[in-house]
Parts: sequence; C-alpha cells; structure tokens
Amino acid sequence: MKLVDLTADLQALLASPNVHHNLSAPKLTEKVISRNEGTLTSTGAVRATTGAYTGRSPKDKFIVREQSTENQIDWGAVNQPISEEAFEKLYAKVVSYLKQRDELFVFEGFAGADEKYRLPITVVNEFAWHNLFARQLFIRPETDERDPQAQPFTILSAPHFKADPETDGTHSETFIIVSFEKRVILIGGTEYAGEMKKSIFSIMNFLLPQQDILPMHCSANVGEKGDVALFFGLSGTGKTTLSADADRKLIGDDEHGWSDSGVFNIEGGCYAKCINLSEEKEPQIFRAIRFGSVLENVVLDEKTGEADYDNSFYTENTRAAYPIEMIGNIVQPSIAGHPQAIVFLTADAFGVLPPISKLTKEQAMYHFLSGYTSKLAGTERGVTSPQTTFSTCFGSPFLPLPAHVYAEMLGHKIDEHGVQVFLVNTGWTGGGYGVGERMKLSYTRAMVKAAIEGRLNQTDMTADSIFGLRSPVHVPGVPDEVLQPENTWSDKQAYNEKALFLANEFKENFKKFSHADSIAKAGGPLV
Repeated sequence: MKLVDLTADLQALLASPNVHHNLSAPKLTEKVISRNEGTLTSTGAVRATTGAYTGRSPKDKFIVREQSTENQIDWGAVNQPISEEAFEKLYAKVVSYLKQRDELFVFEGFAGADEKYRLPITVVNEFAWHNLFARQLFIRPETDERDPQAQPFTILSAPHFKADPETDGTHSETFIIVSFEKRVILIGGTEYAGEMKKSIFSIMNFLLPQQDILPMHCSANVGEKGDVALFFGLSGTGKTTLSADADRKLIGDDEHGWSDSGVFNIEGGCYAKCINLSEEKEPQIFRAIRFGSVLENVVLDEKTGEADYDNSFYTENTRAAYPIEMIGNIVQPSIAGHPQAIVFLTADAFGVLPPISKLTKEQAMYHFLSGYTSKLAGTERGVTSPQTTFSTCFGSPFLPLPAHVYAEMLGHKIDEHGVQVFLVNTGWTGGGYGVGERMKLSYTRAMVKAAIEGRLNQTDMTADSIFGLRSPVHVPGVPDEVLQPENTWSDKQAYNEKALFLANEFKENFKKFSHADSIAKAGGPLV
C-alpha cells in the first residue's frame, strides 16, 4: 500500500458522516456523559477510568523500519522496529474498524507554540473523552490556521481494537506504532490517554533536532525580568509542582523546544500527576481542575462527585489534564527567551545526594545522560526497597535518536548562553527511605528560588568526596546542616556505604555510553 493510498483511505475516513470535527469542550463533555464514557465531578471536570492500562505500555511501542529513517533511529528495546508490511496491514484493519463506529471525534491542531517550528496534527478518536483530552493537551488553533498543503501527523486511536500478535507482528493486544514516512501513529488496545501525548512528543524528538532545536522533557517558567528557568525530572520529583510558581509565569509543564530564539512549549495544556494533590501544596494545579478538565483514574465520592486525590484504588498514576490557560499565571503564547538556569530534579530515596548542587558543564551532561531518580518500595509489585532508576535525558522512552545527539546539543547551548545548571534532590534527608524524611517542600522552593535568581553564583561552595558535587554552605530559608547530607545522618558509616553504593550504580549505568568516556571522567562520581 503506497503513501497516496493511505492518505486517500484516511481522507475517506475523515469525510464519513459519523465524524465530529473539532467539537468544543462543552460539546465533547456532553458526548462523554451521554455515551457513558465518564462522570462529572463536583468541580465540573470529567472523570474517566482506563481499565487494565493505567500507564504507558513501552514494550508495545514500535517504529516502522523505513528506508528514510533506517540509519537515524537508535534501534533497541526502546525503539523497537516493525516492518512496513505489518504496519500497513494493521493500518487497514484500524481504519476499517473506525469506519464501523457510530461516532468518531477528530481534533485538528498543532504541536509547538512557535509558529516557525510547529507541527500540524490530526487526532482521530473512538472515545469522546480521548478527544477532549487531545483538545486540551495540544495547541488549539484560534481560527482555521492550518496550511492546506501541509501534511499533518495523524493519530488513529482505537482503544477497543485489539491486535492479534500472531498475525499483526505485535507483542500483545496493545500497540503504539509510529511511521515517520507515512506520518501516522496507530494506537490500539489501550484506553490510557497519555499514549497520544507521548507519541507526539516522540515525533518532535525526532523532527526538531533536524532543525537544530533541542527537544526537552522539562517544565519551564519565566520571571518578571524575562529570566527563564527549565526543570528536568522524572515522575514524582516535583517538576510540575516547582515550575508552578505564583511569582513566575508558566511557559509549560512538560515538553519544550530550545531554538536559536529561545524556548517554546510543545503543548497547549498540562498533564499533572495528582496523587495526594492538595490545594495547600499545589494551589494552581488544584484550582485548574474544573469544567473542561479531564481526570484519569481518580476515585470519586459516589454521592458528592468530589475527587479523593489520596486514594490510589485504580493506580498511583492518577492524572489531571487541562488547558494551560486554566493555570492563569502563564506566558501567552508559550514562548520565551534563552534559559539562565537549568534545574535537574531527582528524588533520591537513599538520602545521600546534596539537596542542591551547582554543576559544571561536564557534570551537567553526565547527569543529563544519567537521568537519575529512585523508585520507592510499594509503588510497583515486587519492589520491596528503594531502587535506582535511570532514564536517559530524563525521557528515554521518547528518544528516537541516539542519546549523544541530545546531550551534545545541550552542552553546546550551555556554552553558547552561559547557563547555570543545578542538581536538586527532592528526596530524602537524614537517612534513606524508611529512616530519614522527605525534604521539606519549603526548603526545596527556597533553594530553587535562590538558584534561578542567581543568588548562588557568588556563594561559598563545598565539594563532597564521593560525587564531586559542589553545594552551597548557606541558602536563605534552609538550615545550613540540611545542605550537607552527611551532616544529617546520625550514622556516618551508613551514609558512606550508601553513598558509595549509589556512586557505583551511576558508574554501572553510564557504561552504556561508550562514546562518553571524557564526560564520565570529568562529570561523574570521583570514586
């Protein structure tokens, strides 16, 4: 099946009388309720559940092996290949399945707030609530702005269509398949809406570097003086929480590009993790969950419709999706200048990394490639003690290109713009998980504020002997003893043993970057 045939097939699908194009949030909400896809909460948000799949399915994600991309993709466990023949057969099945639905929902918008680099996208959904999710997460055109000659990337999402691994070449009933040549993403067998969001991010991680733009899995905000800060971090490290600052305007909470002009948001909405969400700790996120928002897998009170954010009955990975405008204190459009500060966030459950460290360029590249945080006991079946987690560039599941491409681009931009880079530990102090306590959010906010306002540039620093990380001896609003993790442990020998353990975990993980020996020597642990 040639590209022209796929395009004609898609055009016929989109022209079907059962297709609703670009419905408003109120109309989509009406459809969600009338089709029994979800429930209205007490604040007017839509709550939907996603069945067996409450998170991404990385083992079911594939990229079509095509001549034009064959030598560019970093093939392996993350970027699994699938043949063009298998893709085209499955594509035909999905299109046929969607044609038979009573109703389909289509959103046409963009990824990328900067008009020079944005990507037109079309999202075709079996579920109305998925289309509401897409409408709120991607960039919504104010008018019919799309170039009719531009071929968009199209998502075909069919959650109730299940693949047959024996005949379709998949690993299970679930599949997320990207064809860069045909500009199509197939999603089936899963109701988890986040697959759509992350598929588009993966596309941008492939396309943007070709335009000398660094795609980044980070949040971003800007101060009154135009000072931009970026926040990198895996789930649970505080990326969304710390970037939502009442004194700074939000650029975006998760995905950005860094061009020759500055940074821009890839999305038009936020997808916040909301387990244990409270108005006291995260007021901007809490208040954004109102009519037009989508809650995933959040438990509701059956009588009042109130959300119980502390309840993980369905999953720890409860989510809220809402347009960025619902935050209020934002930059519009979501574009700003070059960053002055970059913050790498880690939740170290071993309690040995300093709460804040100022990094050299080499250390920044080392920790960017490492992408460390820790997985806590009880969050996954079989995890009985804290475990190290390394995700390359803080987003390895979404990187089609080799890691060094992104790391080298970051290093170049740090040099070019004189950016200050910090490693912030939002994890444990006074001992590891089960012994010490989680770093107080007020302390972390004070440290981050000092860092991005440039107040740590002239501060006295002290370097630890294991990781070689330089930490300030004083930060306003933070007890001095907290700044040196060894000082918070009552058992110094236990601290050294755990620090050496983590240092060796870093070194073992970094062995996979055989091309980065110089970065390891200059930026890694000293032991």
